[in-house]
Amino acid sequence: MDHIVTVQDAVTAFADFMEPTAAELDAIDAEMPLILADVDLIDAQIITLDRLPNELDARRIRRARNRVLSERRALANRAAGVTLPGGAA
Repeated sequence: MDHIVTVQDAVTAFADFMEPTAAELDAIDAEMPLILADVDLIDAQIITLDRLPNELDARRIRRARNRVLSERRALANRAAGVTLPGGAA
């Protein structure tokens, strides 16, 4: 019986090159309000999966949807305000 062995380390998931860079962490941090707003919207929608939504549920979903749109707008405005090097006119 032939044994199959690997030539790599046993665990490569925690290698130094696999860690997120500072720029990636900053991007995640900038998008965190939008991520949390999306989670709130999904939570509000999950509540109504097994029953008919009442007025309170509809209001909760509407507010969560508005918050998601507001956060998307804010993120787009922040991204539009960033200028890239190179100076294209």
